[in-house]
Amino acid sequence: MRLENILALIHGELINSPYVSEFNNIVFEAKHVKRGDLFIAYEENSIDEAIFNGAYGIIFNKPTQISDNEIAWIKVKDLDEALKRLLRFKLIDKNITVYETNEIVLKLALQVVTETSFLALDGDVKSMFKAMEDIQDGGVVLFCPKITSADIFTKVKSLPTNVADKVEVIEQTLFESSFIYDNVFYERQLISPFFIPYLEQLLHLFKSLKINFRLRKFTPIDHFEAVFTNKNFEIKEFGTSDKVLIFEKSESFVKSEIEYLHKQAYWASILYVLPQAHFEALDADFIQTYNIVTYKNKNEIRNILKQHSFHFALIIGVDKSILEQPIHLSAQATLFDFA
Repeated sequence: MRLENILALIHGELINSPYVSEFNNIVFEAKHVKRGDLFIAYEENSIDEAIFNGAYGIIFNKPTQISDNEIAWIKVKDLDEALKRLLRFKLIDKNITVYETNEIVLKLALQVVTETSFLALDGDVKSMFKAMEDIQDGGVVLFCPKITSADIFTKVKSLPTNVADKVEVIEQTLFESSFIYDNVFYERQLISPFFIPYLEQLLHLFKSLKINFRLRKFTPIDHFEAVFTNKNFEIKEFGTSDKVLIFEKSESFVKSEIEYLHKQAYWASILYVLPQAHFEALDADFIQTYNIVTYKNKNEIRNILKQHSFHFALIIGVDKSILEQPIHLSAQATLFDFA
C-alpha cells in the first residue's frame, strides 16, 4: 500500500519527510517484521526491533522519539481504530460473505471443526486482523456485533431463520444432551437443551452453504454455564452436588433462560439474580411470575446467594469469578442461612 493511501485511510499524521512511499505488509509484532513492512507499535519498546528487522514505517499513538528519518512515522489517536480501518480496506478486495449472529451461535461455531473457507470471528482487533488476513476469496465469516464491530464489513447478512433439518434430542438433563443430526448420533454432549435451537441455526448455515463440518465434544461456552458447588460455594465436579449456580454474562438471554429453567426444572427451588437496571426493564407480569432478586453491585451477589435456599440460581451479568470473592455476612443474616 502507498503511504498517501495509508494516511487517508487511518486519518494519520505524517510527522517527518521519509524516503519510503510504499509498504508490503501490516505487522504488529516486531519479531515478524520483514523489510518493507508497516509496523503498528502497540508496544513502544519494540519499535527499535521492528526498525532493525526492516520496517519502512511506524504507526504510533504516544509520544515517540524518531530514531530513523528515512522511514515513515505516522501518528494516530487510536491504534485499534487505525487497524480496523486498514482491515476494512483489505477486505474490499476479497469476495467474502459475512453473516451476523448472537453470542451463543458464535461461541458454538468456535467449537465446531470446519474447512478453512469458514471463519468464526472472535477476540480483539489484532486477533481479527490475523484471522481475516488469510481468509480465502469466496470464504464465509460469522461474527457477533456485540463482540466485533460491524463497521469492519461493507455488507452483512442475517442468519437464515427457517431451519429445515432439526436436531433430534434423544436424552437430556438440564445441562447435557444426546442427540441425532443428519443420521449421526452424538452421545452425552456437554451442551444444554437450551442451546439446541442455536445449534440448529448454525448447522443449517453449514448445510445450506455446503460447508463441511465435524462436531466434537462441546465445552462450556461462557453462556448459561452451570457450576456445581457445595453450601460454601466451593466448586465441585460437574454433576456431583445438588446446588448449581448458572452464570450468564449477557442480559440478552434473560427471559428465555428463566422460562427454560421454569419449564424444565419445575420441581426445583430456583433463584433468579439480576442487575437492578435490567430488573427494572422487565414487565410487571414477568416479574411477579418468578422468584427474582436484584443487586446493584456484583460484590453483593455472594451474600444474596448465602441468604437464600435454592437448588438452582441463575445469575445474570457476571461470570463464575465472583466465587473467588469473600462472603461478608451480618450476624442477623447468618441466623437465616438455609444453605
